[in-house]
Amino acid sequence: MAAAASGVAALPWPNAERATSSFSKSSHSQIRIPHRPFEIQTLRRSAFNPRCEFGAEKPVQTATSRSLRSSALELLKTSSADRYTKERSSLAVIGLNVHTAPVELREKLAIPEAQWSQAIGELCALNHIEEAAVLSTCNRMEIYVVALSQHRGVKEVTEWMSKVSGVPVSELSKHRILLYNEDATQHLFEVAAGLDSLVLGEGQILAQVKHVVKVGQGVPGFDRKISGLFKHAITVGKRVRTETNIASGSVSVSSAAVELALMKLPKPSYATARVLVIGAGKMGKLVIKHLVSKGCREMVIVNRSEERVAALREEFKDVEIIYKPLSDMLASAAEADVIFTSTASETPLFLKEHVQMLPSVSPELGNRLFIDISVPRNVEPCVSDLETACVYNVDDLKEVVAAHKEDRLRKAMEAQKIITEELSKFEAWKDSLETVPTIKKFRAYAERIRACEVDKCLSKMGDDISKKQQKAIYDLSMGIVNKLLHGPMQHLRCDGSDNRSLSEILENMHALNRMFDLDTDTSVLEEKIRAKVERIQK
Repeated sequence: MAAAASGVAALPWPNAERATSSFSKSSHSQIRIPHRPFEIQTLRRSAFNPRCEFGAEKPVQTATSRSLRSSALELLKTSSADRYTKERSSLAVIGLNVHTAPVELREKLAIPEAQWSQAIGELCALNHIEEAAVLSTCNRMEIYVVALSQHRGVKEVTEWMSKVSGVPVSELSKHRILLYNEDATQHLFEVAAGLDSLVLGEGQILAQVKHVVKVGQGVPGFDRKISGLFKHAITVGKRVRTETNIASGSVSVSSAAVELALMKLPKPSYATARVLVIGAGKMGKLVIKHLVSKGCREMVIVNRSEERVAALREEFKDVEIIYKPLSDMLASAAEADVIFTSTASETPLFLKEHVQMLPSVSPELGNRLFIDISVPRNVEPCVSDLETACVYNVDDLKEVVAAHKEDRLRKAMEAQKIITEELSKFEAWKDSLETVPTIKKFRAYAERIRACEVDKCLSKMGDDISKKQQKAIYDLSMGIVNKLLHGPMQHLRCDGSDNRSLSEILENMHALNRMFDLDTDTSVLEEKIRAKVERIQK
């Protein structure tokens, strides 16, 4: 990813252009329209024509580069930067998910977990992106950003997605989701709660949101606003699962895959079907657990090592679990009726010519079933052209999801009440960040006066003053300043737990700016530009 701009090692992806940014609500209201299976979510579309160039190598720190840094700062301050003092930053989510794009498109944009940190680095090197996070699962690839300019930030991210995936911008625009500010926040809360999943109440997505935070810790660009958003989403996901029964029934892609296979078997039973599971990772383990719960008492597991399979044998002692190495995959497939695949392989494991060579299954079963829940897919799509095989992927799980629609709607509405409450709390926290620059500037203003007056006092007292006396004077000055600042600081903070409204907090902020000539917006903008330019020039 942006090796030159972000200072991280290059991926097999190109580098990205450089950038500046900040955070807030959009002035444009968003209209929420139903589009999810339970008809209570939103999808907004906005057309744009992105194009992106990718950067050069990391520059050496010289007098010339320092001069360039200074001139770049002045250029930004004297040209387009002025309008950003009037435009607060936006939160945006741009991406594709199971509701908007087919698996063949999603798999092209999938970002392996090992590359999430580098992706954040590349995104934050774009000209209008300040913070970023990547949520890439089998059902979605979504980029969350804090953008200095809403339009330009989205344009740059879309260009970046096109560049790293090879998917044209025009194609991305047909399938993307694009949400801003409160709508983007609500979307992530619904994702964490399992409301946006193919299987309502899916538990694995919450673990994946938690993992975004774990991977992002300490990564430049996964900063206060994005980190706060994801941490709050985790709280929402936990509340929804604790206070509603949304997690009852089939609540994961893996469980839905097992049920789909049951629906497709001529005799809806695992009692006689020969079952093969490829991969014993998180998804594979869940498949195995659900197979056992549905009465499967014998299965073969193909995995890179036997360690995980041995642990499963210990857990399910009444089930015959046979381990086979990857080298025996095709031989094991030849003896299987139903094959589940759930590996992280970036290339197909089963090609058409492989499956064509496999012997036919028993006449009672008709065709060999492939249930492929991997993204990228483990089974080559053209395998479905064979008369001897039926291939199903994650998108085909909608057939399972179609059952019990009314019950899902009721559960989703219960969860939405919790999400609405948590949305208000998060928005209060986010809005309170507006006052942080004023708090810092006001503290700095008071500190300058305090330090100046202490120096004057010490100079008048001469050189005979002891260190103990100096410390007493210093402590006295700090105590006076802190007590004087306490009241104003309290009236500049808003965490949703007090009776002060946001408008009152912001009025207090503007009053302090005027009274003490803090000029917060301009100074904060300059700080952002300077930090951005320095990061670029490192």
